[in-house]
Amino acid sequence: MKIRLLSTALLAGLAFAQVANAQEFDDRWYVTGAAGMNIQDNDRGTRNAPFGALGVGRFLNQNWSLDGELNFQNPNNDDNQDLNWSQYGASLDLRRHFIAEGRDWAPYLLMGLGYQRSEEEFVVARADSPWQREEGNLAAKVGVGIQSALAGKRAAIRTELAYRVDFDDGSVHARDEDSFGDLLASVGVVIPLGAPAAAAVVAPPPPGCDARDDDGDGVNNCSDKCPDSRAGQVIGNDGCPVEQLTIDLDGVNFDFDKATLRPGSIETLATAAEILKRHPELRVEVAGHTDQCGKDAYNQTLSQRRARVVHDYLVAHGIDASRLAGPNGYGENRPLEDMGQKFPACKSEKNRRTELNVQR
Repeated sequence: MKIRLLSTALLAGLAFAQVANAQEFDDRWYVTGAAGMNIQDNDRGTRNAPFGALGVGRFLNQNWSLDGELNFQNPNNDDNQDLNWSQYGASLDLRRHFIAEGRDWAPYLLMGLGYQRSEEEFVVARADSPWQREEGNLAAKVGVGIQSALAGKRAAIRTELAYRVDFDDGSVHARDEDSFGDLLASVGVVIPLGAPAAAAVVAPPPPGCDARDDDGDGVNNCSDKCPDSRAGQVIGNDGCPVEQLTIDLDGVNFDFDKATLRPGSIETLATAAEILKRHPELRVEVAGHTDQCGKDAYNQTLSQRRARVVHDYLVAHGIDASRLAGPNGYGENRPLEDMGQKFPACKSEKNRRTELNVQR
């Protein structure tokens, strides 16, 4: 029963860490503020000017975010700086973030569609001069940028370079133009609203179940599908005997043909190390596996390297090596998904894994 209880603690802790890893993006609403330089289209007859922007948005998933943004700029007229020339607008901006393990920042592509309103004064040969033109038009923009990680942070920094096309065909100073292209270079801040999402709370079992374990295997009666298990057996989550309790370190992932830990793996491994520290009686085998691409001998070596990386991490973080059997590499011989050797189907991420096999 002790093995069951200890391994259950390890499973529960790792499951919590894996849920946290799965939520790799911060889905809170956020506000944005940016300042930069608007490099005006030469045909406008205006000078470059600073601009400001305010917005609100959120990540739709790990890679895509959607913002609504207001902008304002007030450039000077080239010919007569006493004449007013201002512009403001709103846009809906979609960003595709290229997230990569090991980086606290990510480049992105920007696509936006919006509305820009221009107000320009111009001189006419009348006593009530100058006159003012006010007109709004469709605008579109594309761009690139870099944003620091937002998840779990109080704020993120965003730098951006965008090209905005203003379909203004009524300009007084450039009557022959039906659109203008402005370059926008900015630095901004992204501030999430509210606290990070709390981890899901697992509902407790019905009253009485949490305290009743008639066969003494560490699994309460409500969840026990094998109520006649015997003492000394290794028991699975459902209360039934298993030959060996294998804990897949889901979230400890490797890139194709590599044995370098992704940063997203660290949280799971850190959780495993802390649980092993709290339960010094628990002994596990560190096992590595690969997908089914490549030669058997190479995959055997690669799986050994992956197991060694996890083994060394646990030892470096306070787990005595005597408690860790291995590291052992099993190559492609124990796939969770039998995809065969055909490329690219053989590149199963589920098979590129490490496991902790609880020892009796």
